[in-house]
Amino acid sequence: MIEATGPERHVSPAQVAELLSLDVDEVIALVREGRLRGARLGTASHWRIAEASVADYLDDQREEARRIALWHQSNAASFPELWGGRDPE
Repeated sequence: MIEATGPERHVSPAQVAELLSLDVDEVIALVREGRLRGARLGTASHWRIAEASVADYLDDQREEARRIALWHQSNAASFPELWGGRDPE
């Protein structure tokens, strides 16, 4: 668990878009889907994304990629490898 050491930092959608190699509209869509934490702040209502949520999103993406890789690996395994049987000779 991460302890808060001060106020949460926020970054612009453009900064997040550059980091994730996405369009700004895609970043805003991730906020609206709840995959990134963000809010409209200020009198001009500019979007700001919680910096920590970007790290959480990247962790989620890595975990999803790991699970997909394991799933592909298990699909490539033969039945004898899965259940400990021997290969027919």
